[in-house]
Amino acid sequence: MPRTNPELDRLIALMTLEPLEDNLFRGLTHNQPGVRIFGGQVLGQALIAAGRTVSPERSAHSLHAYFLRPGDSGRPVIYSVERARDGGSFSSRRVVATQHGRPIFYLSASFQRQEQGDEHQTSMPEVPAPESLASQQDIYSRYLEQIPAIYRESLLAMRPIDIRPTEVEHPVEPGPRATQHSLWLRADGSIPDDPLLHQAILAYASDYRLLGTALRPHGRTILQGKTLLASLDHALWLHRPFRVDDWLLYTFDSPSASNARGFARGSLYSRDGQLVASVAQEGLMRPFQETPETDIGL
Repeated sequence: MPRTNPELDRLIALMTLEPLEDNLFRGLTHNQPGVRIFGGQVLGQALIAAGRTVSPERSAHSLHAYFLRPGDSGRPVIYSVERARDGGSFSSRRVVATQHGRPIFYLSASFQRQEQGDEHQTSMPEVPAPESLASQQDIYSRYLEQIPAIYRESLLAMRPIDIRPTEVEHPVEPGPRATQHSLWLRADGSIPDDPLLHQAILAYASDYRLLGTALRPHGRTILQGKTLLASLDHALWLHRPFRVDDWLLYTFDSPSASNARGFARGSLYSRDGQLVASVAQEGLMRPFQETPETDIGL
């Protein structure tokens, strides 16, 4: 039987935007006033808004986004789409996400009809199968007493995405580590056969653990409350078709951190080794002496 998960149903509902007018959509949030919207949610909703103005024969192949202001989970987000271009093979869209009368997020996205051409890709690394690995929540449970109390309920709550790290690491005091690491992920339940929805949920999930990769050489994690992490921009390239309710391997590395900014890259592979997407992100990585309000993502 298909897996069911009310949190995944809730995420799918968040990605089901309300059309207000031509090129104008409203996206719901979690209705938690004062709580910052997870960046992946705005990323996924903006991609849905752009995609709903494009012919279904064209699928998204790249998006580039800037996070301008923290989003407010207590208010809906309005997405305004500019139909920048519809050519013979490609369509381009620009999206502005607005709350409280001010832009909080910009997105540029490109869509392409299917074409034949040369192909190559990097090989998927060899890692343990997801069925042999503990979930991220199980790992958190092992270290529960060492995790600050303000995070415990959120970390152990049911999630829309099942995460299986390929290595177990202490979530609070891991010590310095190599930037290269990986995890398996999939939507924790079944998703309708809508390619744009699968792309949007992948965009949502692609924001998880990415920027935190830049903390690894410094022996820090977001759960220590010593670093202010905030996404500044996010790029996603979609290379091949996939289903996000099947297992995907997400590999990470961070080539650089400087000037209170961290830069990280990711690759996503299907279970059979196909490279389906590539990701890059830069974000604020500012040391903080007191526990700030943080976004711990999924």
